[in-house]
Amino acid sequence: MALLDIHGKCHCGAVQFKARIDPHRVMACHCTDCQILSGAPLRAGVAATIENFSLTGEVKEYIKTSQSGNLRAQVFCPTCATPLFSKAAENATTVMVRVGCLAEKDQLKPALNIWKRSSLRWLNEIESLPSSQQQEVYLPAQEG
Repeated sequence: MALLDIHGKCHCGAVQFKARIDPHRVMACHCTDCQILSGAPLRAGVAATIENFSLTGEVKEYIKTSQSGNLRAQVFCPTCATPLFSKAAENATTVMVRVGCLAEKDQLKPALNIWKRSSLRWLNEIESLPSSQQQEVYLPAQEG
């Protein structure tokens, strides 16, 4: 198993981190908590052991009860609110790093989908939508 060194930061740059991960353990979570907490249809993450994770900068935590009943700390930047990682609320041995804030995100294709029963039905249909390499000034007119 070849481990990969990754690094990431929050949007404003106040919080930065490094980790060593197994790139074959990236997963996409479709649970409703991840949808709400990320503001997106899914959240991609990868686990790193505490020993293989380092953080600089001040963070805040929001403790939630997961659907499994476990208490999970959602860790984010207090300045720009970027979600960075999650971990057990007490005695954490791993962190689940949010792929979206990693420099290496394009290399980290999920190997597993979890909580698919909550997946949004339209997710598989967006590849065929009209696309732009940057934001367009307009959207196509809607009928009706």
